[in-house]
Amino acid sequence: MARLFAELDSQPTDIGEISLRRRMIPALGDDYIYEVKLGDEFLMSSLFVDAEVALADLGLAATAGEQLKVVVGGLGLGYTARAALKDPRIDELLVVEFLEPVINWHKNELVPVGETLNNDKRCRYVLGSFFELAQPNVGFDPDAPECLFDAILLDIDHSPSEFLNSSNAGFYTQANLSAMAQQLKPGGVFAMWSQNPPDPSFIELLESVFATVSSELVSFYNALAQVEASNSVYIARTQTD
Repeated sequence: MARLFAELDSQPTDIGEISLRRRMIPALGDDYIYEVKLGDEFLMSSLFVDAEVALADLGLAATAGEQLKVVVGGLGLGYTARAALKDPRIDELLVVEFLEPVINWHKNELVPVGETLNNDKRCRYVLGSFFELAQPNVGFDPDAPECLFDAILLDIDHSPSEFLNSSNAGFYTQANLSAMAQQLKPGGVFAMWSQNPPDPSFIELLESVFATVSSELVSFYNALAQVEASNSVYIARTQTD
């Protein structure tokens, strides 16, 4: 008989103990559900991935061109990266992750999409802080610090005002968003996930940096609570030549 619960890994990090857990809920079927916790805080579940997938789908739908070079900020359980790789235009995908244990879960295929990401030669893990690499004098690609990207897809903080780590707050300013935008090609796209409905003040901030800004509400069914839920995705584009 399958075990209903197992902790697959737990590691100390600079921002707290992070753990990967697997459970089965018979009422929801026979598939395992994978969960991530940081300390006592529940971060993510493979049961709810609609918005993570929508981040890639909406962000790349707004991105023009071929042979795309794309950054995903925040690996998580890998669903944004996997969705991005379904776009045949992707030439290279850099997945930036601050927590080494999370990268190792994928490399060791402890999570469902690890094998898919590992076997796709277009995908590369980058260990580091997205917010530090977002500065143009540093760069997201350690092999080519000055290269520009077609799209940057960000899913790290809970929202523009609720942070996974308090030190992330400084990113959500005109100066630092503008610095990140310097790593985008003309017409390049910045897309970001949030657990909350679109925030008018953050849209206004994005409009002070980018040429066009929109937001999408992503609805999904929460099978645990048996209610409809929603997250949002912001989509911003730099000025074209």
